Amino acid sequence: MNADPARSRATYADLQAVPPHRVAEIVDGVLETHPRPSPRHAGAALELGAELSFPFQRGRGGPGGWIFMVEPELHLGPNVVVPDLAGWRRERLPREPETAYVETAPDWVCEILSPSTEKLDRGPKRRIYADAGVGHLWLLDPQTKLLEAFARVADEWLLPAAIGEGEEVRAAPFDAIGFPLDALFPFDEPMAPQKPSEEA
Repeated sequence: MNADPARSRATYADLQAVPPHRVAEIVDGVLETHPRPSPRHAGAALELGAELSFPFQRGRGGPGGWIFMVEPELHLGPNVVVPDLAGWRRERLPREPETAYVETAPDWVCEILSPSTEKLDRGPKRRIYADAGVGHLWLLDPQTKLLEAFARVADEWLLPAAIGEGEEVRAAPFDAIGFPLDALFPFDEPMAPQKPSEEA
């Protein structure tokens, strides 16, 4: 019986050939593609970016000192990954890259989980981020309204904070300023309070 030939490793040309309506990554030599985010996913990404940008990038009401990007293409060794959000301490990315991708590993990454990406985000990509030296990884599940804020300690991910519905987000490396987790879900605006019924 003939053995199956070894599967060839995906190339950057393979990634570039993927239609623009899909997100493409190269993970452990395999071309991974998945649909563009759902409205709930995209809304959570936008709101989280807004919550962090003013205090931590612009220094408005916070310490500043960070650069954030939405869906940056990261070249981390042989892997090409696209997190939902990533942040760099300004001294580690003092100038805008001249390429369409970034080779400097972020200090913080956030993946917003969806059924099509959760296995990849919790598995190979989490290892890739640790191997590249990313210090903080947030996993946000917009369906269960749970934020897991991991910190890398001795090349392993520890979970010092898990924030749920109705709670305040104040987790490293952005623990200087807090904000409500519920603010990340714009489609779930609380209903206006009911007026008390008039007594007869």
